[in-house]
Amino acid sequence: MAADSTSAKQKLGKVVLAYSGGLDTSAIIPWLKENYDCEVIAFAANLGQPDDLSNLEQKALASGASKLHLRDLREEFLTDYAFPTLRAGAIYERKYLLGTSMARPLTAKHQVEVALLEGADAVAHGCTGKGNDQVRFELTYQSLAPQLQVIAPWRHWHIRSREDAIDYCEAHGVPVTASKTKIYSVDGNLWHLSHEGGLIEDPWNEPPTDAYDLTVAPEDAPDTPEYVTVGFEEGWPVSLNGQTLSPLQLLTALNEIGGKHAVGRVDLLENRLVGMKSRGIYETPGGTILSNAHRELEHLVIDRMTLRQKDQLAPVYADLVYNGQWFSPLKAALDAFVDKTQEVMTGEVKVKLYKGQATAVARKSPYSLFREDLATFGKDDVYRQADAEGFIRLFGLPTKVAAMRDRAVKESNAEVSG
Repeated sequence: MAADSTSAKQKLGKVVLAYSGGLDTSAIIPWLKENYDCEVIAFAANLGQPDDLSNLEQKALASGASKLHLRDLREEFLTDYAFPTLRAGAIYERKYLLGTSMARPLTAKHQVEVALLEGADAVAHGCTGKGNDQVRFELTYQSLAPQLQVIAPWRHWHIRSREDAIDYCEAHGVPVTASKTKIYSVDGNLWHLSHEGGLIEDPWNEPPTDAYDLTVAPEDAPDTPEYVTVGFEEGWPVSLNGQTLSPLQLLTALNEIGGKHAVGRVDLLENRLVGMKSRGIYETPGGTILSNAHRELEHLVIDRMTLRQKDQLAPVYADLVYNGQWFSPLKAALDAFVDKTQEVMTGEVKVKLYKGQATAVARKSPYSLFREDLATFGKDDVYRQADAEGFIRLFGLPTKVAAMRDRAVKESNAEVSG
């Protein structure tokens, strides 16, 4: 049950807050205590974001929380969220590799675990009423612990701006380092970094240089291309240049290499779930390399009918992830389909990185469906070219019958009119 304005001042025992240490969640801690007379327990997830997490506990306690649970979820994020989405080929609206969308259900899942561990009455988040993240958090809460009350301060409190939040923190003795001028809203994790707001909000403005942090500009990238070879086992990325690596090691290395070559920049006008268009600047260097390599290996090992069906279901999968329906029955069913398609997805792909491009230039697999003796334009003893005549006759039969009908109708009409 979501809290509303009529539930203010009610008394709760414990509330577990999804806490980042930023301005908004710092303000939420005293607000919850003031409006719900509750103990606030902060929960934070280490997803590889660029923030300094070393003093996060100190900040949470100074803001009024009774304790902080900090969990390192980097490997789980890649293994159970980013890589399954990669295997599904899920890309939202042609461009977005779903970095933020995948991270929210994982964070909310562990937040729920902490809430149940602590015997909490409610969970809370700092998502605004305009964005997608509120849906992603709350659908996860509903899926995993529907008995917990949900508190979303941005939908109810009087704070409406960054300035309001700073003033509120100062009035309640909460130490914050934020200034009243904030250029961009930034979200990051191992998979990507996103920027919104400021000059970016105008679709006519070219993204300024300071809207990028993980990647250099293409014009500043090396003039010499670099090649990397990515290895897959049943669709899971497992190696780089022949060396077996953990998911964290692999993506960290690819992020560094891809960023150096300006790979993974996306400028997207996306359709938010809540009904409005918004513009985001995304950087996904390692993820872009993996996505391009994975797609190319599928061309080599998956048959035509299966690949066509997978391509039709990939946008459905992307919508489920984007819309926060990670734990839905439909996604579980699609995961089963994806797992079946990936049984033959073992092999290597060589990718050329140059000036913002990540181009697959070579691929091999023990499950390859490519046979040179069939595809060659040279002499072969396998494919009988004479067989093509019968195939074409049968394949074109429906078209031929329709043409014969149309011709007969035309001739009949001509006789009548004559």
